[in-house]
Amino acid sequence: MTKRLVILVSGRGSNLQSILAACRSGQIPDTQVVAVISNRPSARALELAMAAGIPALTVDHRDYGTRTDFDAALQKQIDEYAPDIVALAGFMRQLTPAFVQHYEGKLLNVHPSLLPAFPGLHTHAQALRQGVCWHGASVHFVTAELDAGPVIIQAAVAVLPADDERSLAMRVLDAEHRIYPQALAWLVSGRVTYAAGRAQWREPPQTAMREAIAPSLESSP
Repeated sequence: MTKRLVILVSGRGSNLQSILAACRSGQIPDTQVVAVISNRPSARALELAMAAGIPALTVDHRDYGTRTDFDAALQKQIDEYAPDIVALAGFMRQLTPAFVQHYEGKLLNVHPSLLPAFPGLHTHAQALRQGVCWHGASVHFVTAELDAGPVIIQAAVAVLPADDERSLAMRVLDAEHRIYPQALAWLVSGRVTYAAGRAQWREPPQTAMREAIAPSLESSP
């Protein structure tokens, strides 16, 4: 049975592109992106969705006085598409606990750091300021606490002496494009599920994670 995937976006949609490509190629098996929804009417990701023949919708956060009201309107729009999975792909809004609970176990996010390091914004600046040797990206189940949900997969990226925020961000984004489709494929296939506040694996997490982390380590400059 084909899984229904709704993707939430705010920006240019590079992770959206990687997910769409993975659905077309079968890397994410038996899955259809049934809607792309943005909180920003000008988001380029909406153009990408329309070009792919996918419903592209806007729920503008500026039209709502509170986060609770916005999330309620967003939830109503999402639920019209009866999704099996909701993926945040550069969706720049913090979601309320009630919204997160509604989609518990099927709400995923990609974050540009090796969580639990550097939650929130400006992760690349934080990494450079702290002088870490490795930075990266994480895909995780979304929980009520910001960027604190169980991690499904991570990719490490070496921090180079000449890096600035832009150069580091570009390599981390490349890693995101690799690991997000893989995390979705595992969720769709039932290899990973969410229960009791944890990621539950049909195979040991170390084995599953190494499959996608290793290429990222090897390809880091």
